[in-house]
Amino acid sequence: MTQAISPRSRKVRVLATLGPASASPEMIEKLFRAGADAFRINMSHGDQASKIPLFEAIRAMEKTTGRPTTILADLQGPKLRVGKFAEGKVMLVTGHQFTLDRDPTPGDATRVELPHREIFEAAHADARLLLDDGKLVLRVTDVAPDRLTTIVEVGGPLSNNKGLNVPDMVLPLAALTDKDRSDLSFAVEQGADWIALSFVQRPEDLMEARRLIGGKAALLAKIEKPSAIARLEEILEQCDGVMVARGDLGVELPPQQVPPLQKRIVESARRLGRPVIVATQMLESMIESPSPTRAEVSDVATAVYDGADAIMLSAESAAGKWPVESVSMMNSIADAVERDPAHGDRVHFTVTKPDPTTADALSEAAKNIASTISASAIICFTSSGSTARRIARERPSVPILVLTPERDTARRLGLLWGTHAVNTRDVDSFEEMVAKAKRMALRHGIAKAGDRVIVCAGVPFKTPGSTNVLHVVTILGDELNNYQGSEGN
Repeated sequence: MTQAISPRSRKVRVLATLGPASASPEMIEKLFRAGADAFRINMSHGDQASKIPLFEAIRAMEKTTGRPTTILADLQGPKLRVGKFAEGKVMLVTGHQFTLDRDPTPGDATRVELPHREIFEAAHADARLLLDDGKLVLRVTDVAPDRLTTIVEVGGPLSNNKGLNVPDMVLPLAALTDKDRSDLSFAVEQGADWIALSFVQRPEDLMEARRLIGGKAALLAKIEKPSAIARLEEILEQCDGVMVARGDLGVELPPQQVPPLQKRIVESARRLGRPVIVATQMLESMIESPSPTRAEVSDVATAVYDGADAIMLSAESAAGKWPVESVSMMNSIADAVERDPAHGDRVHFTVTKPDPTTADALSEAAKNIASTISASAIICFTSSGSTARRIARERPSVPILVLTPERDTARRLGLLWGTHAVNTRDVDSFEEMVAKAKRMALRHGIAKAGDRVIVCAGVPFKTPGSTNVLHVVTILGDELNNYQGSEGN
């Protein structure tokens, strides 16, 4: 039997991106041992065939460790780019006029092709166009069906096929490209647990992805467009989780606006019980350096204090020189923050009022009882994961041990705050539930003799969404003695 892995000592989850620096099975397991709870596979780089070994390595490691492991497949989304220049590169001069048009002829210092009809349809006078990750800024002065006349507000060198951001427009552009549809189908076939959708502008953008996923994975919306902020609550209602994608968000908005927006997104997601990931440049200097800057440490700590469900490493673990050290550092920062006596109070700055349902009332009660009686853990039985999400939304002071008969549910919960999910056989009676809760608490190291734990479940059993039982039990310590059965995990 595979030895059970004890829950992490921290509650925030760590999501590590895989790439050239972390593609081997040995390195993936090292990242897991260093603290990675979930792995991001970026579909923007490489072909589908190159991703198959990553899926296989994670699932093989899952068998070795006995712990359900989360895979998030991140779709590229539409990429807006200018065309080519006759000499490969030009210099745009501040204050000069520059034109973007539909003519495929290679450009010069006065014009270039813009091969995106949707931008011409959505453009308006005074709209900004940001080129090369925001390094250059154009301001639209005149709009025609096949031509945008602009003034260069911030000039500089511009070369072939550089990226374009349009922060002042909502484009009539689908969030899914043909490549994304193919990548989504591939990722679902390979067993991805989460699909991350880029370029989300409005709640309608999520509908096609939801349909294509067909219930086989959870859907995460990347918030990286100012237009998404305007409809944030509606987007949150349509997805299973969100990512604060600070890369493009920081390009399209003044950088000083990103921190308050990060807090707003985290707070809104927590209120609605949606897992929220804070991502991009968290330990950026560790791509080259074995240690982070003090500002980066503070940035990670802030996300943990705000109660984010997960914090993400991008190039640090995918292409950096110190992937294991990056994960270990993020793990250490999170652990230190959560040991701060003030952490619990700060996490609860966000008020998560329960909905008028039995499940929400019991989830809030479980958190309060755990604090009052100094329980060691909350143990919940769930098939869909909804009970775990409701309890996690309350940010209890103790670990949440999730027991589920559904392997897919256990895997998806790897991005949920405070949870340690175990794929195990279901129970058929109240007595069996209590006995199993005690055994699993001991087996997974979350309780010892004399500890009290809180058990949440729904009766009748095997009925999704029926959470209506909260029970406090005391661990005797001998529950595993002479137990001959198999938990099925």
